[in-house]
Amino acid sequence: MPHRQGLHELLRCAGLTVVGDMRPGSLFPPEAGWRIARGIAAPDGAVREALDAAWWRRLADADGEFLVAVLGHRIGGNDSWWTRVRHSGGGVPGLTGDPGFVALSLDGQVLLAEVPGEDGPRVTALDRLPERLEEAAAAAGRETEAERAELWAAVPGRPAWPLHWAEWIGSNPAAPDELLIRLLDVEVGFLHGCDRPAVLDAAVAHPDPQVRSRPADTFRPKLTSDQWVRLVRAEPSPSRRVLWAERACAWGVSLPGDLYDDLLAGPSRAQAAELPGLPAHHLPHLAADTDPRVRATACARWEDLAAPLRARLLADADEAVRTAALLAHHTGAPMPRGVFASLPQPRHALEQCRLSPELEAELVRDGDAEVRRALAANPRLSADSVAVLAEDPYDDIRSAVALRPDLSEEQRAAVRYDFDPTSMSRTLPWVEDLHADADAMRRLSASSHPLIRRSVARARRLPPDVLERLARDEDRTVRLFLAESCDDAPADMLLEVWRWWDGSFTHPDRPRSHPNFPRTGLLRHAGDPAGRMRRLALDDPESTPADVARLARDPEAEVRRRAAEDTRLSPADAVRLLNDPAAHVRGAALRNPRLPARVLAGLLHDRDTACAAVTNPAIPVPVLYRILAAAAAAVAARR
Repeated sequence: MPHRQGLHELLRCAGLTVVGDMRPGSLFPPEAGWRIARGIAAPDGAVREALDAAWWRRLADADGEFLVAVLGHRIGGNDSWWTRVRHSGGGVPGLTGDPGFVALSLDGQVLLAEVPGEDGPRVTALDRLPERLEEAAAAAGRETEAERAELWAAVPGRPAWPLHWAEWIGSNPAAPDELLIRLLDVEVGFLHGCDRPAVLDAAVAHPDPQVRSRPADTFRPKLTSDQWVRLVRAEPSPSRRVLWAERACAWGVSLPGDLYDDLLAGPSRAQAAELPGLPAHHLPHLAADTDPRVRATACARWEDLAAPLRARLLADADEAVRTAALLAHHTGAPMPRGVFASLPQPRHALEQCRLSPELEAELVRDGDAEVRRALAANPRLSADSVAVLAEDPYDDIRSAVALRPDLSEEQRAAVRYDFDPTSMSRTLPWVEDLHADADAMRRLSASSHPLIRRSVARARRLPPDVLERLARDEDRTVRLFLAESCDDAPADMLLEVWRWWDGSFTHPDRPRSHPNFPRTGLLRHAGDPAGRMRRLALDDPESTPADVARLARDPEAEVRRRAAEDTRLSPADAVRLLNDPAAHVRGAALRNPRLPARVLAGLLHDRDTACAAVTNPAIPVPVLYRILAAAAAAVAARR
């Protein structure tokens, strides 16, 4: 807010009245105005002299209004908004000098700007802006191979934004493994999305523990089992070594036996004892450990413990150990009322333990809703008690009962459960455990409960009859989950899902990246009223550069973005899309390898575009190495 207030005050002092803030919409965006004002991909014919009153009159409409953005006073993110102002006085508004500005006429025809430069203020005045931009794009697209070679030979020159390059060069798909391995000594943020085996090998073997741990500390680690094991072994901190072991196990890695030996021998033995997959031969030692935390942890493997060990734990001198053993014991043996009453915290017993018939009958009719709420998901509850809770006056208790695995589908349908179809859904663990059971999938795919059908749809493989049923499910989230998770999802359903869904954080490319998604016959959608469907036309192998050029001028930004990503885009259109009103279209054009070298080299030296520009795969590999050297020097100087 201070920036906004400061901007309005600055404009008032310049003799301007603020009318309001405006998103660009279909207008030329402020970001492109700043770039052109700095001379990057700028049209010829710009006036480079002081802005006189005549230019300001051409800028303003009949009411004296125009759009302005002021350097250092950004509204809506990266200059995504203009400020609409009115100049009612004569002469020139007081915008010249620091901090710098760009201004645009309401009809988008006139651009005025003044920005700081190394040799003093840089002034730009352009009329017929759209026409001049088209001419500039066409001229840039006629760049010759010799001109490109000459331009790249001069890059990076005097680096303008080397720290931006350091942060993003690792995302350039043309960067070779060797360059990325060198980058590990400079910047490691790129490892969050890196899936290159040689680079990950180098990372987990790096002498810096922060570099080693970065590939594991991501949302979806790309490490192999061997790399996980090497990462755990190389970690000097005992507690973090166990942490990485936990992460590895969570991602399905089987740790070697000697690594368990090593972890249990360290000072973080209590945490290591909780690792899943711990070999059973360690349990006798854990059950007799001097640390009560370790003994309590051993109780979680109750079924793997011999009877004498169980008896010893039930009589342990430590109360926490005795309680853990007691709770474990009563997962099989019914818990009497006296034992239940002695528990310091009865919640776990309510959720997991087998209760005596008398105690259970008393608790399911208890006046405390929290007790019944805990009991509702207890897998050891008797059928009679489940039936009582299925008619509980509380919606959430009945809803928990409706998701129990021990109900028949007829019983489930009789429960008056509450379900919000718009709420976030998580796969039910007990349904996931049955994914490989074809008969169970058939039964559950016909369930009356949407969450159960959604959980079935998360299976990687499903029988044809189950697929057919789920592909026609009335709950569209079932169809979405099928598109995201099931390798057998049918093509027609995938296309139908695409009409309203184009990827989530966890499945960013589905359904379009699904192996069954249709790849041919998509050109028929080029004239579809829905922009989402027009996007697909360029995926058709029969599409042409002419189709790309046409869709690059589509009225919908998502279609223009798809064209901006296409490697058949003409260099002129790539330059033109740098001025698109939509930031994501401009970003795609910035990364398109068809951008002329003269334009791309300039974008590398612009504050607003350096990050995206350095990821463009058209930058020659030798130039990438020179850029990395400049970035490394800048990072070293900063440290």
